[in-house]
Amino acid sequence: MLIGRKIVTEEDRAKALAKAREKQRKRITKYGQAKPRHARKGIYSCCYAFVVLLLLFLMVSISYREKGEIGMLLGFVGLGTIALAGIGVWLGSRGLKEREKNYITCKVGIGINMTVFLGLAAIFTRGLVR
Repeated sequence: MLIGRKIVTEEDRAKALAKAREKQRKRITKYGQAKPRHARKGIYSCCYAFVVLLLLFLMVSISYREKGEIGMLLGFVGLGTIALAGIGVWLGSRGLKEREKNYITCKVGIGINMTVFLGLAAIFTRGLVR
């Protein structure tokens, strides 16, 4: 194959392509090391936190619109939200055990889910005492 003024063989072309890929890989990563990925269970924990916050927002808005006169169905949704927040905390703590990962998603998921879990548990136990 004639490229410019040089005759290049397929083997030379393959070597040049491999060298370019290696150079591109080293340019993207720091010191040739790949950036650690987020822990998979930490990502799941953050997804659970998003769903829990969405349900909490919906429950509060429905309760506000109905002036506090809500049915038993919304109470069951609240209990389900407590369960989802507990699962989110569990997944976040399991994600901290994954090796060589970025754990920020685990920490964020645990923080949000634990806050919602404790808040809803306090509301639930206060309702039982009353």
